[in-house]
Amino acid sequence: MAWIDHALWWHVYPLGFTDAPIREGDSRTGRGLDHLTGWLDYVQELGLNGIVLGPIFASKTHGYDTLDYLKIDPRLGDDAAFGRFLSACKKRGIRVLLDGVFSHVSTDFAPLLRELESPGEKANDREFDIDMEASGGPAPRVWEGHGELARFNHESAAARERVAHVMRSWLERGIDGWRLDAAYSVPTSFWNAIIPDLRRDFPEVFFFAEIIHGDYAEFVRESGVDSVTEYELWKAIYSSIEEENLFELEWTLGRHNTFLEHFVPLTFVGNHDTSRIASVLGADGALTAHAILYTLGGMPALYYGDEQAFRGIKEERIGGDDDVRQAFPDSPSDFFGEGPATRDAIAGLIGVRRAHPWLVTARTEVVDIANEKMTYRAHEHGGERFLDVEITLDESPRATIRDASGGVLWSQPRL
Repeated sequence: MAWIDHALWWHVYPLGFTDAPIREGDSRTGRGLDHLTGWLDYVQELGLNGIVLGPIFASKTHGYDTLDYLKIDPRLGDDAAFGRFLSACKKRGIRVLLDGVFSHVSTDFAPLLRELESPGEKANDREFDIDMEASGGPAPRVWEGHGELARFNHESAAARERVAHVMRSWLERGIDGWRLDAAYSVPTSFWNAIIPDLRRDFPEVFFFAEIIHGDYAEFVRESGVDSVTEYELWKAIYSSIEEENLFELEWTLGRHNTFLEHFVPLTFVGNHDTSRIASVLGADGALTAHAILYTLGGMPALYYGDEQAFRGIKEERIGGDDDVRQAFPDSPSDFFGEGPATRDAIAGLIGVRRAHPWLVTARTEVVDIANEKMTYRAHEHGGERFLDVEITLDESPRATIRDASGGVLWSQPRL
């Protein structure tokens, strides 16, 4: 197995984790990357061995409006702070992925402003997607209706060269790979023009792409990435528990098996763009969702704070993501409510996962199914080992994991 087959991720939004100010007038002062570095023992105690970082580059507000790809956001510190973080991760054997926001930049991105002053005549020579017929002169085309985000021209050699340079620069510093933000909005040919050269020079590099809808397997094949985010599974897990209809999950598990024939998906039940799973399902339902996550094929990513039953609702407004991108306290002793019990239960799930590494490519067979009850078998691909997982929703959500002899490996506590 390669290192990626053993990867169990903690997905962190650094600006939120460190309590950094996001917009003008925000009174938060922030703690910097050293605050995150101070939680690495906690990551290990959970049983995790990888961190997917949200944006850390200099940006205007929320991190997805980049100003400088080669500079650490001053709200998080400086190069030295990142160096301390990366060194501490390497010391503990924790892999690190960075968030590559290469679909768009801030409209204040300096190279964009220079190009607007002299856009040139040929469209494909422009690094950015510029509307030459806009009223008032050349103007950037915005990304998905966000007026503060300007699109790269992904057909241009200049855009490819910039992104390849950025990726290479941080790989040379010692990171292990990239999350490709909003990759669905970028032509697959763009990624495929960049990734092979990076793989040649960094053979163990890992790339996963943010994809919401569409043909996942086709995107992997055409782009050259290793994996994509499986939003289909995310939706089916929470929806089946919320609606007490496990038939939706059964159908999606069939799709999941098909994906595993082509690639190993990046799986999750929460991230920086979704409402907190405990807000949707309650602490018990959220724990059941994690039990499903850790007993299916794929590379599971735990969104920071979900292991402490954090609450938060995403809203479609300016600042509507802030409630799901919270700060972490000084130490684990500062958590309360269902948090510590949820954390212990999820650590137990991660322990089961680590003890059965073949689960990364496991296929799933539904053994018994009703609206509020399901038993599925996760069996080793090409082997004989298996685990049985029982899900019941009739009183409150609950999961039990059994080994091949019928012995209980993990039983969900009441929170």
